[in-house]
Amino acid sequence: MHMVRVFEEAGAGAVHIEDQLLPKKCGHLNDKKLADAHDMAAKVAAAARARRHLYLIARTDAAASEGMDGAVARAKLFVEAGADAIFPEALTTAEMFREFARRMPGVPLLANMTEFGRTPFFTADEFEAMGYRMVIWPVSSLRVANKAQQRLYAAIARDGGTHAMVEHMQTRAELYQTIGLADYETLDASIVATIVPEGMPQRERKAS
Repeated sequence: MHMVRVFEEAGAGAVHIEDQLLPKKCGHLNDKKLADAHDMAAKVAAAARARRHLYLIARTDAAASEGMDGAVARAKLFVEAGADAIFPEALTTAEMFREFARRMPGVPLLANMTEFGRTPFFTADEFEAMGYRMVIWPVSSLRVANKAQQRLYAAIARDGGTHAMVEHMQTRAELYQTIGLADYETLDASIVATIVPEGMPQRERKAS
């Protein structure tokens, strides 16, 4: 409940709540430990009770250890507890995605399209055709950034500087355009210093 309120105050629109136990593992790895389904449902219910507008997405990693029946049973419990959508993690075939969607009619579903995992590559249109309204690419930008940084530091070690990498960099002008710097500068210029009203007598400050 505290998490939901903090996320809402921070401006979040949605949150994932998962049924793994700590220490958590990537959903595509082996030997994951799951919370009791009813304990997880109680967490979802508490989150639903605390929220004002936050969209609650309940994730289950049960397909790997409890099969499709276990994953669907958990998902139905979580929806009954107040989840707005379900995230079935680490489904490994198109048929699994379609079957899960068939067995959860009318429930918004989220698919996880992570690279180097157990899920084959599918496009957003393919996921939509299988019955999924949302898709995340959760680590893709980080993986691309890490690879780019690896090339950068290799170039510095090789060339003694970054001159060979400039064409791969975002320019200063591109950065300023992306973050809308000119709009912030206009805002700064529009801010006027506060003037104390003269109508009310002011207390004189005594010299110390």
